[in-house]
This record gives sequence, structure tokens and C-alpha cells, in this order.
Amino acid sequence: MTDTTANGAAGSQPDSGPMLAADGTPLKVSLARALRRQKLRALMLIAPLLLFIVITFLAPIGDMLFRSVENNIVPETLPRTVVALEQWDPESGEAPGEAVFEALQADLLIAAEKKIHTRLGSRLNYETPGISSLFRKSGRRVDDMEQGPYKPQFLKIDEDWGDVEIWRTIKRYSGAYTAGYFLASVDMEYGADGPQLKPEDERIYLTLLWRTILLSTVITVSCILLGYPVAFLLANLPLRTSNVLMILVLLPFWTSLLVRTSSWIVLLQQQGVINDTLVTLGLVGDGGRLELMHNEVGTIVAMTHILLPFMILPLYSVMKTISPSYVRAAKSLGANDWTAFWRIYFPNTVPGIGAGAVLVFILAIGYYITPELVGGTSGIFISNRIAYHISSSLNWGLAAALGVVLLALILVFYWLYDRIVGVDNVKFGG
Repeated sequence: MTDTTANGAAGSQPDSGPMLAADGTPLKVSLARALRRQKLRALMLIAPLLLFIVITFLAPIGDMLFRSVENNIVPETLPRTVVALEQWDPESGEAPGEAVFEALQADLLIAAEKKIHTRLGSRLNYETPGISSLFRKSGRRVDDMEQGPYKPQFLKIDEDWGDVEIWRTIKRYSGAYTAGYFLASVDMEYGADGPQLKPEDERIYLTLLWRTILLSTVITVSCILLGYPVAFLLANLPLRTSNVLMILVLLPFWTSLLVRTSSWIVLLQQQGVINDTLVTLGLVGDGGRLELMHNEVGTIVAMTHILLPFMILPLYSVMKTISPSYVRAAKSLGANDWTAFWRIYFPNTVPGIGAGAVLVFILAIGYYITPELVGGTSGIFISNRIAYHISSSLNWGLAAALGVVLLALILVFYWLYDRIVGVDNVKFGG
């Protein structure tokens, strides 16, 4: 009895110490090490892709964000002038005193030797037209200036140095960062009382933004209306036939975008194939040929054709996963063809519509080659203006600000879509 009790008591005692792995280390520590090694191997596998994304996607976006607010050229080119201007009151209605002009002479002398004064003039000329020529003229003559006072000598070079607005612009953009590019991207400027809208005849970017949104929406809806029947047909035909027709859908991807757009120019121009056909059929007179190009119509028609496959493919992939038994069951319960389609089939295709609409809208809102060639002055997008500032006017700050506005616009629409439809409901296939 005593031995049994003792053995039972001994058996009920808890084990002393942690559980050990085969190598003698605590099991918890061994599992943690194995998990860390597994995560490290997974990280090494995705490291090349992660590095590629950082270099080709995140870094350019970060650089664009920085360029949209960067303004180092003014304080770096005119450091003494910027400091001297801190004592000047822009609301005084008078040009700065001799101390500022003395600092300007010292800064401009160095800038002219380095040949960077023209870059400064070009930057400030975006804000106040005429400053560029002012800096070029003064840079050529600053080396010939005599010992001070310098204010009369600058006024002799160009009386615009006595213009208060010139000095307000220099002081306003004397910081390392500025909101001026973003103001310009929404047709605003700095006024006497702060930011204000530009005169109505100078507003272009808000109009372009609205046109970009409107035409992209129309193109997306057009792709849905045209792509849905095609996808439905492909999904319900025999496999061999649908595969042949799918080649026709994919065929445009094998042709250059520039070639496809140029083909629409041939078709849509007033002396083109479509107008010639309408005249031949007697539907329009030779003097009343339709204007189908260099306007919104040309942009919508050409871009709908180009982006249509991006709507058909998601719709087709979703429709292929819908069992025909759903519609048959609805009909067996008394539903007619329309009711079975609208109440049973169509709701199952909504995820495909959502995926195609998001894809087409995001692609459309950033297009610029097609609108540039067939859109004319009334059919271009905001992206065409971004391309202009990057390649022609070289106003990279404004181009970056417009790009940020466009990116923010896409994110807002994506957020609204998520709230209304739900991103989880978007499907590209089964």
C-alpha cells in the first residue's frame, strides 16, 4: 500500500525542465530558429522581385513626389539675396533697398560664371512671365558693374528690377520647397491675398482633368457594352470555335499601338474610308462629311477599340466558370429567358465587369499617344499635357505635380469602387 501510494505520487509529479529537441536545445528555441530560417529563405526568393519593384516603380514615384515640391534652385543660386529679402516687406509696395541689390550682385556674379542664372530665370518664369529675360540680360552685364550702390545700376540694366511683383516672386519661391507646382496644376496661383484661381481664360488643367475623367468613363462604358456580348458568345460557343474567335480578340496585341492608331486616322478623317462609304451610300452629302477625328469622338472610338480586349478577357474568364445548370434550373422553375439571364446569369458576371472596368478605366485615364494623334485640341487628356511639360517646356516640377494629381485621382476612384462594389468581388477567373 505504501509502495503503491509512493509510486502514484511520484508519477503525478510534473516533468522538470523544458522539452528538448534531438540536438539538446529547448524545443521552443529550435522551432523559432527553424521559422527564422524559413522566413529568410522566402525573403531571399522574393528579393530580386522586390528589388525590381523598388527600382522601377517605387523609386520613380518617390522622385516624382519630390520633384513636385522641390525648389532648391532659388536658395542655391541666390543664397545672399534670399537672406537679405527676409528683412523686406512684400506689402510695402516698394522694391527692396540697396542691401538686397548688393546681395543680388554678388550672387548673380557667381551664377553668371557658372552659367546657372538662366536656369533660375527659367524656373521663376513659370510663375511670373518675363523674369527669364531679366536674368539673362542682367547676367551678361553684371560683370561690368562698378562699385556700389548697385540698385541704380540694376535699374539701368532693366527697370523691371524696380517691379515689386518680381521681388515678391523671388521671395515667395526662396524656400527649399514650394506648393506652387500643385497650385498651377489646379489652375491656381499666388495672389495678394494668398492662393486664388487664375483668370478664366488661363484655366486649362481643371478642364483637362474633367475631360480625362469623363472620356475615360465613356470609354469604359463603351467597352462594357461592346465587350459583354462578345465575351458571352465566346463563353457559350463550342471550345474549338471559341478558341478561333479568341485569336481574333488577341490579334490587336500583336500589332503596334501606333499602327492601330494610325489606321483609325485613315478610317476617321473627312476624306477617309468611313466618310467615303457614307457618301457613296448617299447617307451624307459630299459637303457634309462627318468630323470624326481631332475631337472627342475620335478619341472615344479609337481608345474603345484599343482597350476592348482588356474588357473581354476578364469577362470571358468569369463567364467560363458559370455553370449552365444555373440558368436551366431557373427556367425549370418557370423563369423566362430574360428573367433567368437578369436574375441568375448577370449577377454572376458582375465580378468580371468590375475587373474589366477597373482595368480599362485605369489604362484609359493615363493614355496619351492615341488622344495626341486623333484627339486634336478637344480630345486630349491630362497625360498629353504631362508629356508636353516633360519633353517640350521642360517644366518637370509641374509635370510631376500633374502626375501626382492624376495618381491621387486614380486612388480616389479605386477607394470609391472598393466602398461601392468591393475589391474582394473583383475576379479575373475562377
